[in-house]
Amino acid sequence: MTSTRISPLAGKAAPPSLLVDVDELIAAYYAQVPDPAAPAQRVAFGTSGHRGSSFDTSFNEAHVLAITQAICAYRQAKGITGPLFLGIDTHALSLPACASALEVLAGNGVDVVLAIDDEPTPTPAISHAILVHNRRRDSALADGIVVTPSHNPPEDGGFKYNPPNGGPAGQEVTGWIEAAANVLLEHRLDGVKRMAHARALRAATTHRHDFLGAYVAELDQVIDMQAIRDGHIRMGVDPLGGAGVHYWARIAERYRLQLEVVNDVVDPTFRFMTVDWDGRIRMDPSSPYAMQCLLDIKDRFDIAFACDTDHDRHGIVTPQAGLLPANHYLSVAVDYLFRHRPQWGAKSAVGKTVVTTRLIDQVAARLGRAVYEVPVGFKWFASGLHDGSLGFAGEESAGATFLRRDATAWTTDKDGIAAALLSAEITARVGSDPGTLYTALAHEFGDPLTERVEAAATPQQKKQLAALAPQRVQATELAGEKITAILSTAPGNGAAIGGIKVVTDNGWFAARPSGTEDIYKIYAESFSGSDHLQRILSQAQAIVGMAIAPPSPTADRHD
Repeated sequence: MTSTRISPLAGKAAPPSLLVDVDELIAAYYAQVPDPAAPAQRVAFGTSGHRGSSFDTSFNEAHVLAITQAICAYRQAKGITGPLFLGIDTHALSLPACASALEVLAGNGVDVVLAIDDEPTPTPAISHAILVHNRRRDSALADGIVVTPSHNPPEDGGFKYNPPNGGPAGQEVTGWIEAAANVLLEHRLDGVKRMAHARALRAATTHRHDFLGAYVAELDQVIDMQAIRDGHIRMGVDPLGGAGVHYWARIAERYRLQLEVVNDVVDPTFRFMTVDWDGRIRMDPSSPYAMQCLLDIKDRFDIAFACDTDHDRHGIVTPQAGLLPANHYLSVAVDYLFRHRPQWGAKSAVGKTVVTTRLIDQVAARLGRAVYEVPVGFKWFASGLHDGSLGFAGEESAGATFLRRDATAWTTDKDGIAAALLSAEITARVGSDPGTLYTALAHEFGDPLTERVEAAATPQQKKQLAALAPQRVQATELAGEKITAILSTAPGNGAAIGGIKVVTDNGWFAARPSGTEDIYKIYAESFSGSDHLQRILSQAQAIVGMAIAPPSPTADRHD
């Protein structure tokens, strides 16, 4: 089992040797041609779209052209005829990828909506735009594409599709698109309809939209801006050079907030970032190493926060607690929202993934709210957020969204901006920041410890783990406690976890194979302290290793 090994550069300014050569990166985007016979160079949709780098031929022009043509074919097959909202983040590969996508969309006659002045567009702004357009419609529905690899390093690119429900596409959609795109790669893009970029920009099907203005104008429908303003909450925000960099000043201006943008620099090398735990630049607002600049000035504010590059994840910083672990803040948010949103229906439930803290279950039980527990991936929440059956949805990787105050859908994808501003609303209305409120929750329910580690696995073992049946787990105890449940499907929707979750009264672990590396990931939580957590982690690898080991030869053969 591999524990986290912290780089000596972690939390420090990035040295010049770490900075990506943007010109070379973009040149490789156009020059490198993927080999569809090489698995690592094919189109592969993970939990958040297709990601890779042009340097290793996993995210190149051919990938984007093929994926976009496949999306056009999917839209035609499903009768999706409304506009497609196209947004980008600030990674270096996002702009050329957006240009490639537009060429194909225009070539297929799709009505494309781009941001005014080519403004970077956060993921939640795209989701919001889709839902606003589709409200009370049953035809000419809109969908969207966000060109982003999320918080990944500067050399990465990413491409994800949001269907008309506004959330991340589900497996049935991404599987269809992935298969069609790979066929196009195999046929050297034969079948891709394309228009020159300059002509595509002038096409009658290309439109402009003020994503920033439309999103900001409705924020008070999801966040109590008056409470923040009247509470004189001093806020600091670091956009981490991401797509929401210009949103924050507009929010402060429109709602007359005491909000300071501590860094408004946009640079595709992200040279202003402090280095993450592994010695790489990564715009992860849940990492104390990446958040070091904001942590250094936390005492200037009542509450501070940051978002990742496409602004779908959040990081909350308080003067006393520093950077709150995502599980801590999600628990506080659930406790607060369901007591301060009177228009939410009594049956509105709490959504969480199988690797998110059990503390949320305990908070929800006290509130009398059902918990909807699903596999990893925000796509599982989209329909519940869309119809209002979920009031809140969150995942341990610092992603969350929730309904408008009137109980209608706000976004069906993660919204780091709303989640961040919620921390200021909480501070204003309760009179205590989320760090202090978490301490109270921990005193009431216990203070769980969580950790994630990795273990080596062959491709065959990864396949076995993804399809593992509970009956293959022979253990009856975990860290000295009786095992109460062994799950391969999520309790909320019965969907396959893609691994296994083993539960006791005071802890649990979940094991899932990586989609990109020859490893599997072990997530664990203990309500009984650090020693208990380490025992869970140690036994977890043994339990999983035995379950996915090849069967032993039979001692006696009967011919």
